[in-house]
Amino acid sequence: MMSMFYQAYQNHVDLTEPWRAAAVSSLRYLNLVPKGIPDRFLARLAAALELISRSALTYSRPAYGIDRVQVGNRELQVTEEVAYATPFGSLLHFKKDDAREQPRVLLVAPMSGHFATLLRGTVKTLLQDHDVYITDWHNPRDIPRDRGRFGLDDYTEHLITFLGQLGPRPHMVAICQPSVSALAATAIMSEDNHPCRPATLTLMAGPIDTRISPTKVNEFAKSRSLKWFEDNLISYVPVQCKGAFRKVYPGVLQLTAFVSMNLERHIKQHLDLHNHLVKGDTEKAASIKTFYDEYFAVMDLTAEFYIETIRDVFQDHLLPQGKLTFRGRPVNPAAIKRMGLMTVEGEKDDICSNGQTLAAQDLCSGVRAYRRVHHMQAGVGHYGVFSGKKWNNEIYPMLRDFVHVNS
Repeated sequence: MMSMFYQAYQNHVDLTEPWRAAAVSSLRYLNLVPKGIPDRFLARLAAALELISRSALTYSRPAYGIDRVQVGNRELQVTEEVAYATPFGSLLHFKKDDAREQPRVLLVAPMSGHFATLLRGTVKTLLQDHDVYITDWHNPRDIPRDRGRFGLDDYTEHLITFLGQLGPRPHMVAICQPSVSALAATAIMSEDNHPCRPATLTLMAGPIDTRISPTKVNEFAKSRSLKWFEDNLISYVPVQCKGAFRKVYPGVLQLTAFVSMNLERHIKQHLDLHNHLVKGDTEKAASIKTFYDEYFAVMDLTAEFYIETIRDVFQDHLLPQGKLTFRGRPVNPAAIKRMGLMTVEGEKDDICSNGQTLAAQDLCSGVRAYRRVHHMQAGVGHYGVFSGKKWNNEIYPMLRDFVHVNS
C-alpha cells in the first residue's frame, strides 16, 4: 500500500545508515595517508567512500550561510532573526547591521519538496538594496499531528500574517508555486483596506493560469483524478519522526520526479564528482557537492496542501475563472488598487510556460497601467528567473527599480 511507502523507505534508510557511517569513518582514516604518496587505488577508494557517505537524503534545512553582504561600498554583517513563527513556518529576517532604512521585502518561497534555502542566491541579491524577510517553511514530518492541518488557505493566511509583521507598505516577491496564494492574500488585504497590504507585488514564474500553453507538469496534473493522487502519492510520516502518522506527499517522491526528468544529467554529475575526487580537483568537486547538498535536502508537503494545490490551481483553475475562495470568501483580484504589479517569466521555462504568470496582469484590472510591469527574460529556464547571472544582471535591476519607485 502507498500509505506505507514512506515508512518502508525510512526503515531502509535507517538500516543502511551503518554503511554510510562506516564509509565516513573509513574515509577519515584514509585521509590520514600522506598526500605526497601517489596511489591511484587509494584515490579511487576515497572517492567511492565519499559517494557512499553521500548516498542518503537529508530532511533538515541547510544553513543559508549569508553572513555578510555588500551594500554600496560597504560590507555589512548579516544576522538571521526569527521575527515571527507558527508550527508550520517562520518569518525569517536577514538583519543587516548599521544599515540605512531600505524597502522591506517579503520573499515568498515555494513548498515544492525543497527548503526555502533554495532561494539563498535570491536573498543575497535582494539584500543589496532591501530589508529582506523570507517564508522559512518547516518540514511537516517534524510537526506533530496535534498542531493541526496546513492547506492552501493556511498558506495564504500565513502570508497575510507575515505581511502584518512587516508593517505598512511592505513589498512581496513570490517565486513560482506560491504566486496564487500571494495574489489571493493581496486581494483579500486590499478588499479589507489592510494597513500592511503590499505596496508592490512581484510574481515570478508562477502558475496563475495553467490553461495557457500547458507544460508537461500541467498536463500530468490533469491526467489523473484527485483520488489517483491520494492513493498513489500520499503516505504517512514514519513512526520515527515527530510528525508520525501525519499524511504527506513525501519529499523523496518529489525529488524522484525531478531527477527522472533529467536522469542522464544527474548520473553524469555524479560520475564527474567521482572523477574530480580521484584527480584531486577539489574546487570542481566542491561545486558539485554544494549543489547536491541543497538538492538532496528534501521537505515533505502536507497532504491537504498538495491535493488542494493540484485541484484548485492545476485542475479546476479557480483563480483565473474567478472561483477561488479564501476561508469561504471570494478572492477578487480586481479589488487590488493603489499598488504596483510586476510579472516575470522565462523564455525557456518548461515548468511554468510563457503567459501563465502574465495572466495576473489581466486579472488585476484595478491596478493602473503605469504601475504595471511585465518582463519576459530571454534565454532562461525556470530557475534562471530567480537565480544565476541573468537574474542578477538583468531581472534584478528591473525589480529593484520597480520596488523603489513604488515605495
